[in-house]
Amino acid sequence: MEAARPPATRPSKRAPTDLRPVSLERGVSRHAEGSCLVRYGDTHVFCTASLDQGVPPWLRGGGRGWVTAEYGMLPRATNERTRREASAGKQSGRTLEIQRLIGRSLRAVVDLPALGERQIVVDCDVIQADGGTRTAAITGGWIALRDCIEWMAARDMVQRSVLRDHVAAVSVGIFRGTPVLDLDYIEDSEAETDANFVMTGSAGIVEIQGTAEGAPFSEEELHALLALAKGGIAQLVELQKLAIL
Repeated sequence: MEAARPPATRPSKRAPTDLRPVSLERGVSRHAEGSCLVRYGDTHVFCTASLDQGVPPWLRGGGRGWVTAEYGMLPRATNERTRREASAGKQSGRTLEIQRLIGRSLRAVVDLPALGERQIVVDCDVIQADGGTRTAAITGGWIALRDCIEWMAARDMVQRSVLRDHVAAVSVGIFRGTPVLDLDYIEDSEAETDANFVMTGSAGIVEIQGTAEGAPFSEEELHALLALAKGGIAQLVELQKLAIL
């Protein structure tokens, strides 16, 4: 019989199953139809949802709407200043990959035909980064999207049922030999394995991104990471529910 693993010694002193302190502050933008400032510990992301009366050209006449996302990091979101991508003349591959992930995650819980031929753009701007910016953006982006849809419903533009479920995201990883939840930057940079899970409020899996940084991880470890992610996302969904009361 395999001996039980000792508790992980995390730099933050959290237990392996602990999230960082999470907050979801709604209505932080005066102008946007929906907005949320989401904090996962020292990772802070400002999310806004804006209504476009129209859809991309390739969707016109199809009778369905669209939800898309844009993502970016402010120059001093990290320890050293990074050049704005606008001044570089193009977005990085990382930025494109993250904003596509956010868009896919939010569309998974929207009834696009019920939205009509309208587009909602969710902008996620990282104010401060300490790991998990994409997962925080998805969780906070859902709040902004939900409030945008509520704004539309109040004006008889759509039914509230256009938003079918919650969606949230969290990172997990194997740090110093132990599966842990919600990695900060120090853990993420040292983890043997790290993964991001996106799931709905009804525990449906939207997307899994996982990579072994050193030795491959086992099926048993994958199941452990999934269990951690499910528990963490259930907590995040409860926080979303509290935020929109």
